[in-house]
Amino acid sequence: MIPQYIRRALEPVVQRAAREFPAVVLTGPRQSGKTTLLKTLFEGSHGYVSLEPPDVRAAASSDPRGFLALYSPPVIFDEVQYAPDLLPYIKEWIDAHRDRRGQYLLTGSQNLLMLERVTESLAGRAAILRLLPLSWRECLGQPDAPLPWEREDKHLSRPEVSCSVLWQGLLRGGYPELVAEPERDGVLWHGSYLQTYLERDVRSLRQIGDLTLFQNFLRALAARSGQLLNLTDLARDLGAAVNTIKVWLSVLEATFQVIVLRPYFANIGRRLVKTPKVYFTDTGTLCYLAGLRDPEHAAAGPLGGAIFETAVLAEIVKTFWHRGEEPQVYFWRTATGVEVDIVVEVGGRIVPVEVKLSATPRPAMASGILALRQDLGDKVEAGYVIHPGEIELPLAPGVRALPFAEL
Repeated sequence: MIPQYIRRALEPVVQRAAREFPAVVLTGPRQSGKTTLLKTLFEGSHGYVSLEPPDVRAAASSDPRGFLALYSPPVIFDEVQYAPDLLPYIKEWIDAHRDRRGQYLLTGSQNLLMLERVTESLAGRAAILRLLPLSWRECLGQPDAPLPWEREDKHLSRPEVSCSVLWQGLLRGGYPELVAEPERDGVLWHGSYLQTYLERDVRSLRQIGDLTLFQNFLRALAARSGQLLNLTDLARDLGAAVNTIKVWLSVLEATFQVIVLRPYFANIGRRLVKTPKVYFTDTGTLCYLAGLRDPEHAAAGPLGGAIFETAVLAEIVKTFWHRGEEPQVYFWRTATGVEVDIVVEVGGRIVPVEVKLSATPRPAMASGILALRQDLGDKVEAGYVIHPGEIELPLAPGVRALPFAEL
């Protein structure tokens, strides 16, 4: 059975970019749906070539001009990070045909390496977009749904989602294959995905060394998800150098496996922490690395709060990226431990978002948002406390409890 295609919020952005730029570069983690999206949108108008097979890769590297002549535009080149030598010759073709738009559609799953080459070769000639795993709104068939602070009508009509269904979804994660094929074994899929990621993406970066130690690093990082990340403590626990841990973390960020959330700073007198937090891009990856295999253990275990916070952060970040926008997302925490989990900067204004695992919202849950408003004043917009239940109600002036399904 062919899996059903799930509509992505990025589709109109990709189509607009193809009308305005000679090339479009679509990046994101392996298996996030990049190839499927491009093939669906440009079926019949563009050829398709995967650059992952070794023989195709060798042909592209040994004779780039001949290769481009063989696969003339308009064309989709999949996994272009395997043949970066093509990029200067694509630039050469584009410069000779400046009036042609949407001729080269490129995908890649390694951010740093590929974007360095794209920036060198295709600056000003390519739109660069990012596709992450499915957001919750995409899973529910509402990819264009606005975020709470963007709605004129603050209530969003969505299908009711029970806590049980929510946690089943968080355990499986948002990769399209798992969402479109609910009968697939999620544990087996994530195990295979991790092995493929290690063998293809991580090895090709040539900065890892001991893959077994790197796997231990992934699991140790999962156990610290949502916490202030002390690299020295992590390095000591793993028996690795701090600089090694920094390199490994940059590899995870470059391959879209983690989101590094940095603290929000403003010109205020209160001392703020400077240490970042790290979240996995996909809750299914986080649960797999943490050894969680059923929704009840995920929800009730010690990582329940971190998993739910990861889901809320990922939903906000994905919503921005899938519009073609750069998310300005931070956290706020004072030296005394007063904290707001997520701070979204929009047009110079601040939207505070607290995340609580309890499905019973209480006024005390708004304390961090009220403290932030006291420090930053009128710059702070109405805030939200996101929880896994079904209740929406005011908790304090300018602070509203909102179910995750309404985010």
